[in-house]
Amino acid sequence: MTARLNDDVSRSVETWLHDFNTALEHPEPARLAGLFAADGHWRDVLALTWGLETVSGAAQIGQRLAKHLAASGARNFTIDPARCPPRIVERAGVPVIEAIVRFETAIGHGAGIVRFRAGAQPAQSAAERTPAWTLLTLLEDLKGHEEAVLRAGRESSPFERDFHGPNWADQRRASAAYADREPTVLVVGGGHAGLTVAARLGQLGVDTLVIDRMARVGDNWRLRYHGLKLHNQVHSNHLPYLPFPPTWPNYLSKDQIANWLEMYCEAMEINFWTRTAFEGATYDPAARRWRARLRLSDGSLREVRPRHVVMATSVSGTPNIPAI
Repeated sequence: MTARLNDDVSRSVETWLHDFNTALEHPEPARLAGLFAADGHWRDVLALTWGLETVSGAAQIGQRLAKHLAASGARNFTIDPARCPPRIVERAGVPVIEAIVRFETAIGHGAGIVRFRAGAQPAQSAAERTPAWTLLTLLEDLKGHEEAVLRAGRESSPFERDFHGPNWADQRRASAAYADREPTVLVVGGGHAGLTVAARLGQLGVDTLVIDRMARVGDNWRLRYHGLKLHNQVHSNHLPYLPFPPTWPNYLSKDQIANWLEMYCEAMEINFWTRTAFEGATYDPAARRWRARLRLSDGSLREVRPRHVVMATSVSGTPNIPAI
């Protein structure tokens, strides 16, 4: 019975994706709108709009999709065989069919999630098929600039080394000091977001420096109130390349998260300056670089000149002081 249900769910998703791909060949607003529920939503993260955009309502989705599809070259939406197969789950208190999909655009590869309310299966008639409730499209990588394999896969022979030269630890210290170069990217904030972007950029070969005012990596969690646990489950908080151990509980404590972030920073070879405050930056259009002012742990001021600055200070980074 379970296998049959799974097959039915997958077929319903495949039917919708076939109709969607067909509509992409000649994108017309009305035709695209017909594939979405009247109260549907489309969320795009860089893939089609090159921005962060949420569109609500079938008619509005049809218009926006038709506008961006031709320019983006989005095509070949399919169920991703490497991810969790289509299934029935509850989202926002509503039972839905949920499928993880992949696709491509003119410049990159994308991933997404499509959801349908699970009250009824698509009928044989195209006019009666269940419309999508939500669609997420996001850009995963750029063609020609895909992530490198992990370092272990690129390692040379253990017999090929310089016994009198700098070892791994020496090289890491030199890399993090930035004595002879400027970082390409400066990331302000060393929590989940900052470490994630640094790890991903590292696999793209982009020289990245993370700074944080705290004394230790992970202190943004470690120094919170004593009994704190995350309110969302463990699978929602994995970091790239190193998921949490399967033995860990569903709801993690602040110290588990803090210690994991510290370990992750070392394991992913992320250049990180603690006790470092970001005091602002100005852009130099001639050099196409930022002049970023950093207050170091000894009180001295250092200027670095990255090409990009990422603010990863979190949605909860600004104190909210009530007026009493």
